[in-house]
Order: sequence, then C-alpha cells, then structure tokens
Amino acid sequence: MKLIVPVEVEQAMRAHAREAYPDECCGALLGTETAEARYIQQVVRLENERPDERRRRFYISPQQVLQVERYARAQGLELLGFYHSHPDHPATPSEYDRQHALPYYSYPIVSVQQGEPHEMRSWRLRDDRSGFDEEVLQRG
Repeated sequence: MKLIVPVEVEQAMRAHAREAYPDECCGALLGTETAEARYIQQVVRLENERPDERRRRFYISPQQVLQVERYARAQGLELLGFYHSHPDHPATPSEYDRQHALPYYSYPIVSVQQGEPHEMRSWRLRDDRSGFDEEVLQRG
C-alpha cells in the first residue's frame, strides 16, 4: 500500500509543523482508499491536547477523533490517518508513537530541524502492534 499526497496537502502539513515549532503539531488525513493506495485529499489540523512535554509528545482526544470522523463522512471522505511533527528529531516513530498508534491508519511524520520542515516519511503500525513498517510516500 502506498500513500499518495498531493503537493498542496504536503505543503499544508509542513506549514503546520513550522508554525507549531518547537512543539509537535498533529492533524488528520482525509481521503479515499483503493486496494493499491490511499489518496489523501485533505488534512485537518487538530489541537495537540498534551498538557506537558508538547515538544516531544502529542495527544489527540477521542472527542477530536469523533469530530474529524463526522467531518470526513460529511465530505464523502474517510479518516485514513494522522500526521505529526518531530521537532529536532528524525521522521521515524518513537516508542511513545508506537504505544499510542492504532493499526490500519497511516502516520506521516515531518522532521522539523531548527524551525524548518525537512524529511517526511510515513508509517503503518503492524497488526500485532510490535512496530511500524514504512509505507511508500508518493508525492502527487
């Protein structure tokens, strides 16, 4: 499975990551899915509701997930994943990310170095939750 991200969607994620720096940003990926790929059509910025350690962690409440699921349905789209940033760290999932992720969803991570977005990679949690596998990220 690959994740297809249009240029304007990638730019929106990068802009969010830049604006949130030095804290982590987070948001939802909305789009459609086929047997071969996920097509991201829209991102929705979500509030990082983590009360502490916002520079190294993010939290999306169940209420925000429910709201974005409803919004996606109203737009004729599906909630396909969640993106976040890693300020001054690589675009690879942390142990915290693994513990809080769910199988099925795509998890793009934007590495932000000294306030500027750099590498972006996407990940899927294995069904047994033992770790992540990188998914092909195609700019479209």
